[in-house]
Amino acid sequence: MTDLFSLEGKVALVTGGSRGLGRQMVLAFAAAGADVVIASRKIEACQEVAKDVEALGRRSLPVRCHVGKWDDIDSLVEAAYAEFGKVDVLVNNAGMSPLAPSSAQTGEALFDKIIDVNFKGPFRLCALIGERMAAGEGGSIINISSSGALMPVPGFGPYSGAKAGLNALTHVFAREYAPKVRVNTISAGPFLTDIAQSWPEKARHVIRSAAGRPGAPSEIITTAMYLASPASSYTTASLIRVDGGLY
Repeated sequence: MTDLFSLEGKVALVTGGSRGLGRQMVLAFAAAGADVVIASRKIEACQEVAKDVEALGRRSLPVRCHVGKWDDIDSLVEAAYAEFGKVDVLVNNAGMSPLAPSSAQTGEALFDKIIDVNFKGPFRLCALIGERMAAGEGGSIINISSSGALMPVPGFGPYSGAKAGLNALTHVFAREYAPKVRVNTISAGPFLTDIAQSWPEKARHVIRSAAGRPGAPSEIITTAMYLASPASSYTTASLIRVDGGLY
């Protein structure tokens, strides 16, 4: 069973990898034997996580990248392949979910920014890396979506729409790059990452779900490891809810 979850000899690329759920996945992949490309807008934060990866005995590549900008994405992909020669696991984790005062008061710039980061960027990364995976030895793409796409609420319309679009992209790319590339979605619920600091105190302890509480960031690891590794060899075009049973 241990071999099924091994990432020895693999290279993983994680966007938004410098904090929160992204950081948890970076360190889990490194602990399982993978070298890791860590991408986010703040290079200093990427470099700090890179030190943690190297302390686990793995190679790392920190890269500054704004995933809403295709020029940045193109540079990220070229840097990853120049350093490691391949990417076996891509995690589209970077995202943003600002609350708008109302739908009518949502400005065009904010709307475009939300779509760029949550939908346009992952599309470009899936296309560029998925094509190379399909032409090579295959790989796994994991899109980090949100319960907001399944249970949308007012104030988050553009975000919910972008994540719903990301869910659809999972099916598109799972078919386009089959059978060598597996593409799946993790639909993440509320987790106690740094963004939870802005939540009301009660929401940090109790939520309306079967579990009754938000998730600890480390609780994303097992699902991410399953989808990244050979353990999920027959799982593709799937959406897995990791949300404590929200309702």
